Amino acid sequence: SDNALALFRDEYRLPLLAPELAAPMAAFAEHLFPLLLLLGLATRLSALALLAMTLVIQVFVYPGAYATHGTWAALMLVLMARGPGVFSLDHALARRHRGRA
Repeated sequence: SDNALALFRDEYRLPLLAPELAAPMAAFAEHLFPLLLLLGLATRLSALALLAMTLVIQVFVYPGAYATHGTWAALMLVLMARGPGVFSLDHALARRHRGRA
């Protein structure tokens, strides 16, 4: 949207990425990766992507928000280390794959 482009152009000002590219990439990531986490699908990869996004926001956009971003980072690190758990599509797919081997 025009508002998102304005935010990336005027407030966020990410280095190396044009606002016209950064805004749709961020919107896509902000919708896709949390949905994948909710489903428990590609959990570790989704957590890594959200951790990277959090780090970019912390370093380049809102460096004073370390308390919030630290909490998000800790949660993503737990998901990356421990995985999605038994009530996830990742777990169901892994069990199904082990059954075939």
